[in-house]
Amino acid sequence: MAELRADRLASQLAAEPLRPAYLIAGPEALVVLEAADAVRATAREQGIGDREVFDIEGKDPDWDSVAAAFQAPGLFATRRVVEIRMPTGKPGKDGAEILVDFCANPPPDVVLLVTCADWSKSHGGKWSEAIARIGHQVVAWAVKPHELPEWIERRLRTRGLRADRDAVQRLAERVEGNLLAAAQEIDKLALLADGETLDLAKMESLVSDSARFDVFRLVDAAMNGQTAQVSRMLHGLRSEGEAVPALLGMVAMELQRAAQLARVQARGGNVQAEFKALRIWDSKQAAYTRALKRHDAARWERFAAEAGRVDRIAKGRPQWGRDPMDAWVALERVLLAVAEPRALRLLG
Repeated sequence: MAELRADRLASQLAAEPLRPAYLIAGPEALVVLEAADAVRATAREQGIGDREVFDIEGKDPDWDSVAAAFQAPGLFATRRVVEIRMPTGKPGKDGAEILVDFCANPPPDVVLLVTCADWSKSHGGKWSEAIARIGHQVVAWAVKPHELPEWIERRLRTRGLRADRDAVQRLAERVEGNLLAAAQEIDKLALLADGETLDLAKMESLVSDSARFDVFRLVDAAMNGQTAQVSRMLHGLRSEGEAVPALLGMVAMELQRAAQLARVQARGGNVQAEFKALRIWDSKQAAYTRALKRHDAARWERFAAEAGRVDRIAKGRPQWGRDPMDAWVALERVLLAVAEPRALRLLG
């Protein structure tokens, strides 16, 4: 069964009664959120007011409660949405069987909505194919840089806005792949554009620079293995007049959190529970998961220690026995090593 494009979901929902099941998954959190919101809104419009939500995560997910919810309509039950939030996109054997059984004979009073944050070609299986047969599968693949202008143009049209090619390109440059930032700017433009077609000059005057380099996105780039982004963002921060000590608090905290996750993973503990304990939200968990695959616990301990060394260099107290260097260079080497194991040699 072919995937339904996220931008086609709204028109599909408007053209037909709700199907028994929907699977919405992918790394673009904004697209997943809005697609799921569209299903929920359509359910309300069609008189489906009840909603049950199940968070499936950790080593012992409660699939028994999900199965009970599928099978427990009351005598005077009304239709309801049963929503399964499954960040990993992997239901396990028990969950997959329950989902396949549901799809084989979907209860007439239930609309199933499954959302997943992590998704790739290796995800899915009989359970996702079963959902697609009776409903729709929508995958929010990451928007590639060359696709961003088209995404922005579609978004502008949905808000009743028009913009020429140069204006669209400038907005794409400003938001640097951040769909949430793009959506926020477009919502602001809808209030300020006064029905005019936006040209480059008008766009320049109305949008803020959402592509400002900041430490949060710097750490995200390192966790995601984006070495070129790490170097470019550091150079941008330096040119903006930032000081290394001002960045290190966040950098050190994130490296320490990764080290803690790696320790839990090494002893076979519940990484999902540790994500929750460390308050690492769903939108950031995929980046941490990828980073944890690149390095073992010992390396993460070393990265955290190297952050302390960078702090000493920045404050004029280099470690005894090691050559002092520019603190910016030292910080770049640590983050490049986080992003790319081959860069470990830079740490000496």
